[in-house]
Amino acid sequence: MPYWRLSGFYLFYFASLGILVPYWSLYLKHLGFTPLQIGELMAILMATKIISPNIWGWIADHTGHRMWIVRIGSLLSLITFIGMFYVESYWGIALVMLLFSFFWNATLPQFEANTLSFLGNEHHKYSEIRIWGSIGFIVAVAALGLVLEGSSPTILPSVLLMIFVTIWGVSLSVPEVVVPPHHETQGGIIEVLKRREVIALLVAVFLMQASHGPYYTFYTIYMEGYGYSRTLIGQLWALGVIAEVGIFLIMNRMVKGFGLKKLLMAAFALTALRWFLIGALPENFAVVLFAQLFHAASFGIFHAVAIAYFHHFFTGRHHGRGQALYSSVSFGAGGALGAFYSGYTWDAMGGDVSFYFAAGMCVLALGVVWRFLR
Repeated sequence: MPYWRLSGFYLFYFASLGILVPYWSLYLKHLGFTPLQIGELMAILMATKIISPNIWGWIADHTGHRMWIVRIGSLLSLITFIGMFYVESYWGIALVMLLFSFFWNATLPQFEANTLSFLGNEHHKYSEIRIWGSIGFIVAVAALGLVLEGSSPTILPSVLLMIFVTIWGVSLSVPEVVVPPHHETQGGIIEVLKRREVIALLVAVFLMQASHGPYYTFYTIYMEGYGYSRTLIGQLWALGVIAEVGIFLIMNRMVKGFGLKKLLMAAFALTALRWFLIGALPENFAVVLFAQLFHAASFGIFHAVAIAYFHHFFTGRHHGRGQALYSSVSFGAGGALGAFYSGYTWDAMGGDVSFYFAAGMCVLALGVVWRFLR
């Protein structure tokens, strides 16, 4: 197994997320956009995940070449992102973000499927590779927080472009596990999607990512409003992902000890508490620190368990589309709704209400998992 080449892709891919998620809204704010417009533009990044992973997943499953999709997607995403240097209007940025994210969002689900194919029956070791993505996010978000303390957010497109070039370069070095292509209709996967527990899983992952809307879109702006420096905010983002890393290191033992369903329920309960605390007590630094530690649950536990569930339900020739479906329903549809509604609730009722709304989504998802998911 090419451990370091697989890990290297995760390292740089999630380093790019460590810039886009916490700081891209600052760049848009610097250009003069309103909270409504920022929410709409950030929703584009998520909305393309509804369509893009499924289109490219279908191609991958019918050709058997997942890394070919990853390499082409990485190259086209960096080419289209160059357009960001030539536009500043709302519609110009919206178009570039639409094109860029259509290709960028094609890559990770197929890379995940390729990684799991390398792991075979040892898929419980996934977190030992994926942990490097968390490390990349931590380094990027903490370092850039320091840089932005004395610099303008206008440096962000240049930094991101360099990372996108690196992602493409690393993708060329990763070997592929070739799977036999198939040319059947989708009848088989429809049967999987009709199962009650699969529907419950899809609803749950959708609600989890929708609940992250205020956090991913406005957390940096929110904390700046309470007097936190950009350096400290970057460190808060990093703290959350450090907690996620700690969970990944022990996730294998946790799954064996508690099982997937109990862990997923715990993730939703702790995430609901996290959003409530951020909304209610943002001026209390000790509470903010405590809430950030729950990123171990809201992403670390949740993502590892969700990957395992989708790997279990979508097997064989449906593996690629199963991972694409996870990405499109959760990070795509859920993420887009989260960015969209948070812009409107933020503008109309304020940041605290947006986080209360997010907490309610997690409580609803907890009920769905408890009642319907085996």
